[in-house]
Amino acid sequence: MTADTNDPIAVFTDFVSKKRLKMTPQRRHILDVFLTTEGHLTAEELDRKVKVANPFIGQATVYRTVKLLADSGLAKGVEFGDGVVRYELKYGQGHHDHLICERCGRNVEVVDADIEKLQEEVAARHGFVLTGHKLYLYGVCPDCRKADPLVG
Repeated sequence: MTADTNDPIAVFTDFVSKKRLKMTPQRRHILDVFLTTEGHLTAEELDRKVKVANPFIGQATVYRTVKLLADSGLAKGVEFGDGVVRYELKYGQGHHDHLICERCGRNVEVVDADIEKLQEEVAARHGFVLTGHKLYLYGVCPDCRKADPLVG
């Protein structure tokens, strides 16, 4: 059976089946929580959210399912320079870069055609064909600058 590529639940169910695993109610709940949560989540944050509705799902089950989500292409791990891996929805999402506040950790997803074009041009000048990239821009957000006028 081939998954409906427009349905992330079908994609994950198909992926799990190909791994000879089952789509258990616990995995389905974890998937639902992940798909309905916006932004970037650590596995620990996802675990806390999962336990709100089902406190009997173990932490190890959540962590293993996060790995399956990433392996299936539904989730992508991102690091913002603080040593913590956060997961964001990858499936059905366009490429974006991140602005990250060094003070409070706030992050903003950025889509900018000019930046993308410049990256392609830089790669071409060096004889590269890009297959992917990650761009993290670090600074201090407006709220943190307001709180500390000596910054920026």
